[in-house]
Amino acid sequence: MAAVETPFAAAQPIEHLVLDFLAYLEFERGLSRNTLEAYRSDLLQYGAHLAGRDPLAVTHSDLSAFVASLASGDGDRPSVAPATLQRKVACLRSFYRHLRRQGILDSDPTANLRAPRQSRRLPHVLSRDEVGKLLEQPKGTEPAALRDRALLELMYACGLRASEAIDLETTDVDLDAGVLRTRGKGSKERLVPVGSAAARAVTIYLARGRPKLVGDRLESRLFVNHRGAGLTRQGLYKIVQRHAASAGLADAMSPHTLRHTFATHLLAGGCDLRSLQEMLGHADIATTQLYTHLSAERLKDVYFDAHPRAKSR
Repeated sequence: MAAVETPFAAAQPIEHLVLDFLAYLEFERGLSRNTLEAYRSDLLQYGAHLAGRDPLAVTHSDLSAFVASLASGDGDRPSVAPATLQRKVACLRSFYRHLRRQGILDSDPTANLRAPRQSRRLPHVLSRDEVGKLLEQPKGTEPAALRDRALLELMYACGLRASEAIDLETTDVDLDAGVLRTRGKGSKERLVPVGSAAARAVTIYLARGRPKLVGDRLESRLFVNHRGAGLTRQGLYKIVQRHAASAGLADAMSPHTLRHTFATHLLAGGCDLRSLQEMLGHADIATTQLYTHLSAERLKDVYFDAHPRAKSR
C-alpha cells in the first residue's frame, strides 16, 4: 500500500509561500515597507531562478549555486554587490526558517548557507570643523532656511536615519524635556536626547518657519516642503546635498553621513557602546561596534597630524 503524502509534500507555487512569509514579516515582525519590498524582490528573483521547480525540494547545493551565480554574474546580468548579496542570503535564510517553523519543511536547506565574505568599508564621517561649516550654510530667516537649519541640526544631534527624520511628527519632539521619539527599523520606538543647539533651531522653525510653510493645511509631520506637505526622502536628500555643496563637502556627504558622524563624535567624547546602541536603535551591538573602528581611525588621523615625530614618518 502506497504511503499517503502529507499536504506539505506536494509542490507549492513559490508565490503562495512568499505571500505568507511577507504577511508574517509585516504583521508579526513589524518590518518596514522598504524591507518588505526588498525581501519581495529578492524572493521573486529566486523564484525566477527556480523556473518552476519546487522550492520545497531544493538542496543546499542548489542554493549555493544560486548565490554563486549572483556573486559572479549570470549571463548578461552583472555581479551583485557584496552588501546586496548578504541581504539576499539573509532573506533566503529567513524564508526557509519560516517554512521550517510552520512545519512545511522537516529540515532547513539554508542552515549552512553563507554569502562570500565582504571587506567592510568604514563609512565616511565629518570632522567637527566640517560639521560646523555644514550647519552654518542655511542662512537667513526665510521659512525654508529655518527648516533646513532645524533639519540638519536635529539629524546631527540625534543620529537620525533619513526615513526617521521625514517621518517625525510635531508631537514626537518634546523640547522642554530635551528628547524626541522616533520609530526606526521594524517600527521600534526609541527616545533620543536633543542637544540645546538643535532644540533652539527647532523652536525657531516651529515658531517662524513651519507655520508659513504649512498655511491652512492640516499636516502632522514636523518637516514640510514649500507646499506644506511632509518632506519626502528625495526632498531631504536635495536639502543635504545643496548645503553640503555650498560648504565644499558635496563629494563626502549624504544624509547618512550625519548619522555616522553623530555616532563617531559621541564615542570620541566618551559615550559608552551600549548607550550609543540605544540612541542609534541598533538591534545588534555588533552593528554599533563598527564605530569603534571609526573612532580608532580618527584618533590615528589626529595623532599623525599633531605629533611632531609622527609627521616625519
